Amino acid sequence: MDIIREGQSIFDLEIEELEKVKKKMDSSFEKLVNEIYSMGENKVVVTGIGKSGHIGRKISATLASTGTSSIFMNAAEALHGDLGMISKGDIVIAISNSGNSDEILTILNPIKKIGAKIVAFTGNEESTLAKYSEIVINIGVEKEASIIGVAPMSSTTATLVMGDALAAVLIRMKDFKESDFAKYHPGGSLGKRLLLTVKDIMHSGDELPVVTKDENIENVLMILTKKKMGAVCITDTGKENGKLKGIITEGDIRRALAHKDEFFSYKARDIMIQNPISIDVEAMALNALNLMEKRESQISVLPVVENEKLVGIIRLHDLVGLK
Repeated sequence: MDIIREGQSIFDLEIEELEKVKKKMDSSFEKLVNEIYSMGENKVVVTGIGKSGHIGRKISATLASTGTSSIFMNAAEALHGDLGMISKGDIVIAISNSGNSDEILTILNPIKKIGAKIVAFTGNEESTLAKYSEIVINIGVEKEASIIGVAPMSSTTATLVMGDALAAVLIRMKDFKESDFAKYHPGGSLGKRLLLTVKDIMHSGDELPVVTKDENIENVLMILTKKKMGAVCITDTGKENGKLKGIITEGDIRRALAHKDEFFSYKARDIMIQNPISIDVEAMALNALNLMEKRESQISVLPVVENEKLVGIIRLHDLVGLK
């Protein structure tokens, strides 16, 4: 057996099935998106059993983390009290490829009595689940990826992608931003990347190297060495909160030193970069990292401004941990 080729064939097969499911998307998907978007204080309850349950749990988690109130309810536990999770007006997405899973069918009537709307994610539009549902999303595949043909593979992948499509469209409709996403992810490295602003990690006050454009190059060099920020900022006042006019980096100093005979006659204005790239004090730290790295010529120091006035400086070194 060619193991690599065998593995790649599974990708090919599932991609092929996904293409087929994509073509089945119709007004039912649009209706579901609009129902969820306009549900107000209600929530999306995702339910399933077995592999479908695992996929449903992920879909619910994705919705919840991107601004759509959602919980997962195990279909097998629903008749033993978990139906209490559902409220009148909620939207219940029931996942069953066959549409005839016993655990799903037994909770359909109770869900309707509660007053929630039932949406089917199923591969069988003629199933009992489909007939009970107000909206049917067809996630049916023609072929599972496994050689035995019955282990859920293509079908669970299709369900997962349909859930991702649902969440992604809602993100666009709600204008859900990275800063909103950060509110739901305060822990770990992800939270650190998304919650920190430039203001949280910038250097300011006594740490800030700043001069006027008329400063002698010798003093610029001394401040650069003393402050150890890798650059000196130039403002109209030579102080913090002055209007940013330019920046001199260590690289600019090295290039100026090529003219040894003239170097100590220079003023800051002679070698400074005018109108340098800067970032707003309220910007996300991750945006600062992207601004410094994702460019033809990477920069290692970035002035921080508020209403065009210098309030701080941030170094690439300060942002390394955000990657």
